[in-house]
Amino acid sequence: MRATVMYEAGDVRVEDVPDARLIEPTDALVRVTRAAVCGSDLWPYKTMEHSDTGRRMGHEAVGVVEDVGADVRTLNAGDLVVMPFAFSDGTCVFCHEGLHTSCIHGGFFGTEDVAGAQAEAVRVPQADGTLVVLPVGADDELMPSLLTLSDVMGTGQHGAVAAEVGPGKTAAVVGDGAVGLCGVIAAKRLGAEQIILLGRHSDRIALAKEFGATDVVSERGEEAVERVRELTGGFGAHSVLECVGLEQSMQTAIGIARPGGAVGRVGVPQDETMAGSRTAFFDNITVSGGPAPARAYIEELLPDVLEGRIEPGRVFDRVVGLDEVPDGYRAMNDRKAIKVMVKP
Repeated sequence: MRATVMYEAGDVRVEDVPDARLIEPTDALVRVTRAAVCGSDLWPYKTMEHSDTGRRMGHEAVGVVEDVGADVRTLNAGDLVVMPFAFSDGTCVFCHEGLHTSCIHGGFFGTEDVAGAQAEAVRVPQADGTLVVLPVGADDELMPSLLTLSDVMGTGQHGAVAAEVGPGKTAAVVGDGAVGLCGVIAAKRLGAEQIILLGRHSDRIALAKEFGATDVVSERGEEAVERVRELTGGFGAHSVLECVGLEQSMQTAIGIARPGGAVGRVGVPQDETMAGSRTAFFDNITVSGGPAPARAYIEELLPDVLEGRIEPGRVFDRVVGLDEVPDGYRAMNDRKAIKVMVKP
């Protein structure tokens, strides 16, 4: 089968690899009908050291179940399913607490241990606890939005929940990528009265406004902090979604949070230390978040997608075939695309 393999920074290839197959009795084999390139894929695209064997990329997918292991009970061949970016058994103590990304039998797709989904097919471990059957056809017009449930919409939701967004509050979203834009959707959905997007790309700003952003701040650093405070009566935002992962973005997130506010971190951190920790301490700012348990949010978000109340699939502004995936990486890295959908 064909699959995407990254060998080092900037070196992404689509190659023939051994066919995906069942290994454990709890596995499912899924033929991928939609996949995506994620903003987090760009970090190894910028920094990955050379690997002789390469890394099979991709952690977002919708597809059709082709086969299941002997212990799989809730899935059948022919089911259309969405695959969260982390697999989980759905039964451990952390899954029961809604923290599927900490499942004691879980893990992540697109790693050295589990091949990714930017491919013709993917093996899904812990299939019963991971996959969610979709009540639509494989070519349904809602497919882009359904695909976001595998990662970016769930991640935006997690950022909003961690930031304690609620009715009447002011929310600020740091970052105008797909996760940040979905964070705007989530903040609006949870009742935020004022939603401030910190971003500087005109196409993304326009989309954010359609999603519910009331204000836009394009400055950076201290100027951004000052501007947000101007927009919030000098106090700062109750809830801040940090959707980038860099030192400056975290510093900004804490700087624009009001005393007693909360920051939800969902940008994969690129530094070992957390910027702004002293400010967070003295202003009693709660800092929470982490890898989004996307599986925990699917049942909550799915009806909103199916009934058209939210349209997160609009973050996809480019569609490529599997052999064009390297072009998709370049487009996202060069800020020529917000998010790329892959149709194998």
